[in-house]
Amino acid sequence: MWEEIQSIWQQGSDEERKILELAVQAIRQRRERNSAYLSGFLGLKGEFVGDDRYRFELPLTPFMHNSLGAVHGGILATLIDSVMGSLVNRTLPPDQYAVTTELKTNYLRPGRGERLRAEAGVLHRGRTLVVLEGSVYDDRDRLIAHGTGTFIIQQRRG
Repeated sequence: MWEEIQSIWQQGSDEERKILELAVQAIRQRRERNSAYLSGFLGLKGEFVGDDRYRFELPLTPFMHNSLGAVHGGILATLIDSVMGSLVNRTLPPDQYAVTTELKTNYLRPGRGERLRAEAGVLHRGRTLVVLEGSVYDDRDRLIAHGTGTFIIQQRRG
């Protein structure tokens, strides 16, 4: 395995080396923040941009591309789900967490460019269910995907 990694690093394409760098980033982020490996591969770092709005800004990398060179639809759905989940979970008390129970995604145009921005907002907050909306924009501020999701609030077990 190590020899293969060294071979890719020394003789592989820029794209292949970038994938190795993303793998290291994913491991580092998992160790530092206990986040999912996928979050590290995507480079997700978020911020609140209002009381009930959350945002990710991230570079578009080869990991995200489909065979046509656009952002893979599964990655767009993951970004929407992740930005909504981050928003709801960062607003809950420590003894609660929320998970996705439903996700609907509309793909509006191919995702291309250098960067993506994913934003989420709350549409409805109940005692056990939270309904959110999420959007992904390209670096020209064009909407490329939009979705809604329902998250159920659960109690952490001791």
